[in-house]
Amino acid sequence: MPVNTSKEKNMKLNGAELTIHLLKNQGIKIIAGIPGGANLPLYDALSRSGIRHILARHEQGAGFIAQGMARSTGKTAVCFATSGPGATNLVTAIADARMDSIPIIAITGQIPSALIGTDAFQEIDIYGMTIPITKHNFLVKKIEDLLNVIPESFRIAEEGRPGPVLIDIPKDIQTAVIDLPDDYFLKSSCKIKTEILDLNRDEMLSAAGMINNSKKPVIIAGGGIISSNSSFLLRELTKKNSIPVALSLMGLGCFSPDNDLYLGMPGMHGKRYTNNLLHEADLIIALGIRFDDRLTGKPENFCANAEILQIDIDKSELNKIKTSHLSIQADLKTALKYILPLIEDNDRTCWKNFIQKSKNNNPSLVPDQPFSPFNIISSVSNLTDNDAIITTDVGQHQMWTAQYFKFRSPRTLLTSGGLGTMGFGLPAAIGAALANPTKQIVCFTGDGSFLMNIQELALLKELNLNVKIFLFKNNSLGLVRQQQELFFNKNYFASKFEYNPEFTKIASAFGIASFTLSNSGNITSDLKNILNNKYPAFVEIPIEQQQNVFPIVPPGKSNSEMIGDYYEKHYS
Repeated sequence: MPVNTSKEKNMKLNGAELTIHLLKNQGIKIIAGIPGGANLPLYDALSRSGIRHILARHEQGAGFIAQGMARSTGKTAVCFATSGPGATNLVTAIADARMDSIPIIAITGQIPSALIGTDAFQEIDIYGMTIPITKHNFLVKKIEDLLNVIPESFRIAEEGRPGPVLIDIPKDIQTAVIDLPDDYFLKSSCKIKTEILDLNRDEMLSAAGMINNSKKPVIIAGGGIISSNSSFLLRELTKKNSIPVALSLMGLGCFSPDNDLYLGMPGMHGKRYTNNLLHEADLIIALGIRFDDRLTGKPENFCANAEILQIDIDKSELNKIKTSHLSIQADLKTALKYILPLIEDNDRTCWKNFIQKSKNNNPSLVPDQPFSPFNIISSVSNLTDNDAIITTDVGQHQMWTAQYFKFRSPRTLLTSGGLGTMGFGLPAAIGAALANPTKQIVCFTGDGSFLMNIQELALLKELNLNVKIFLFKNNSLGLVRQQQELFFNKNYFASKFEYNPEFTKIASAFGIASFTLSNSGNITSDLKNILNNKYPAFVEIPIEQQQNVFPIVPPGKSNSEMIGDYYEKHYS
């Protein structure tokens, strides 16, 4: 929209005020961040805006708080940081959002334009640094650019495959002044509509033909189903054509584990029968997934007996790692709506019987150990609402959660999938609680991960959010120690903690109600009491250091070569 330079009925705004107005126009109500010298004008404007500010204790925490909001709602979230170390502290959260296709906008303050390139105090080229880890980024060079940069950033973050955008605003741009018509923000639209890719009719007909003609199809659905809000269409497709469904880590929740057609999670730590059934399939229908190494194992042996039909919004993911027999770049919701009327009714009795037999021969048994992480996670699953939001850090507890928690609704598992970032869980839980104040929020973590963003306990207490933290304490980097046990001749180097703090005392010092679960108590009763209260709580659960995640596919091996069973004890 052109700027009205008339002096009649105009308002004067500086760049910081303009930025905040434009964010409000996009519907932003909460911003997480930390102020500093280079973004103080933004904070001055923010203080008068009505937008709620969440003062994180570390900029990485602010980035993951934004992710918690975005992952749990599907809406773009915003975080702030100052220049230099403030901006670099956001880098991990930005990269994490890029890997998992999460729409966040990181707005950083920058030193004045005239000083850029002089190695001024707290100068860093965050624009150049983040080019590989953002969908797009902007260095604002004049105040007028903000009128397009802010709404364009939201469009980019949400359009197609979602992802992060960085906006770097020099301090002199924040303090520069612009004249705008008084009704500028009333006339400008709140949201820019995103474009939907046109479908190729011949491709859709071919895809439907592949499905209708297959004898043993399997759907592998991923995060693309969730980000496109297509879970209901996935259910319709599977019901109509009786197609079993396996879910990637990022897809958990988009298809109920109570459905007879549910196969669980395949891949490195997936179910044994799931990996076996993928090998039996004659058609793999890949919907919104990446064929990454954790899913495929040895790529040339993955689904070697099947044709592959892949539908994804991102062209770069098509025919990457695995070559598809038919690959379609499309919005999943649009594609599934188009293809459903072309799909024939089919009860697939023989295939379903074969699947049930495979499940019976490879049961997912939970060890008869009431105090094991398996049983505790299963108990929490049974005691929480179907729409409870679960966050995890990264390690053994993450995989146990994926294996044993029953995710029945989309956007209920928030976990760092692609980047695998330790320290994700607590700030993501805070973000989820801010965006979903009526829902139960649970964070599963480990003693290795939790220390990486433990400072956000102060924020959790300050906000008094209903977040329950369950920490499995085994005095080690559990998944590292496990791989050293299995694949490095038990050479446990730099994976065991010689000293660990008393976590319950630390949490108590932050003002968080703290508990230790022990096998001497009534675990179900204890968990009920903890979960039913509305205040934040921290729960430490000591577990044996030798407790491993099984099954596991050894590095470089095929999924058919996975070792270990859910019910086996693998102690050194």
